[in-house]
Amino acid sequence: MSDELQRHRAGIDAIDAEILKLVNQRAEHAKAIGALKNGAVYRPEREAQILRRIKERNPGPLSDETAARLFREIMSACLALEKPLAVAFLGPQGTFTQAAAIKHFGHAAQTRPCASIDDVFRIVEAGGADYGVVPVENSTGGAVGTTLDLLLLTPLKVCGEVDLRVHQFLLRKAGAAGKAEKVYSHAQSLAQCHEWLNQNLPDVERVEVVSNAEAARLAAEDETAAAIAGEMAAEIYGLEKTAENIEDKPDNTTRFLVIGTHDAEPSGRDKTSLALSARNRPGAVYDLLSPLAAHEVSMTKLESRPSRAGLWEYVFFVDIEGHRQDEKVAKAIAELQEKTAFLKILGSYPVAVL
Repeated sequence: MSDELQRHRAGIDAIDAEILKLVNQRAEHAKAIGALKNGAVYRPEREAQILRRIKERNPGPLSDETAARLFREIMSACLALEKPLAVAFLGPQGTFTQAAAIKHFGHAAQTRPCASIDDVFRIVEAGGADYGVVPVENSTGGAVGTTLDLLLLTPLKVCGEVDLRVHQFLLRKAGAAGKAEKVYSHAQSLAQCHEWLNQNLPDVERVEVVSNAEAARLAAEDETAAAIAGEMAAEIYGLEKTAENIEDKPDNTTRFLVIGTHDAEPSGRDKTSLALSARNRPGAVYDLLSPLAAHEVSMTKLESRPSRAGLWEYVFFVDIEGHRQDEKVAKAIAELQEKTAFLKILGSYPVAVL
């Protein structure tokens, strides 16, 4: 072994020892904070501020996102010293929703699969989980109507968001021979890979199932089948990747919302989500938007959904920049309350950091 190699290895050993000591010192502070706050140590705004600071101060060579993810896991482990967070997600194991939950809360959180988006809301409302993670929109497939409808009815608040770049893989059982006779996947994933399938598997039957993880489970039991799913599903069900990144749009991204019994305090870079409906009169929709313009509040999303209250009535879901406690946002919301037939603040929360 050369002296130069030995010198670098000794340096790594010394740094590792120092990192271990400092991480444990951080954990002691986290435990003390948990005792002062009676165990309630998860603060979305505080964690967002820490991760932003890490990215801003990162000197490299690690990428900003890699550095932030390392600290995400450190924070997750420190939180779990008191009590691991229980996080409900749209299951089964291996879905993109589980990947989003781990991305946001870290591997120390206890992720709990639910059979439906409705069940995610129910288990968090009942106290069976601390938080829930649900899909709300995809850059290719559009809004997830079930999530939007449930946000109108639930007492829960939106306290965070997760943006997950979705990479789709064609998966098969290890050792499977011959051409696949059918391909299983969720309807949205089949739509996201429509052109790839047309070009590469034009004659193969496409079978919609409730989730990509279920597709992977079925493919693991059938040598004649393939599945379109993510990398986590491939690992859980022991499938081989026969084609990678088969989504038609390389920037395919799904946005998820984190729901809980509270939203977040201001973090310095926040969003506020609203649901509102217009009064039945001329110019009503314009009235919905004019307070935002008047108070210089930027709108980042506008989505309409049919209202269950009556035929041809709609509820508008609006995302705006800023926190509900910010002066401009608070004034705009106050004016909206006077102009709308219905308004619900779904939550204020930090803009996705990772």
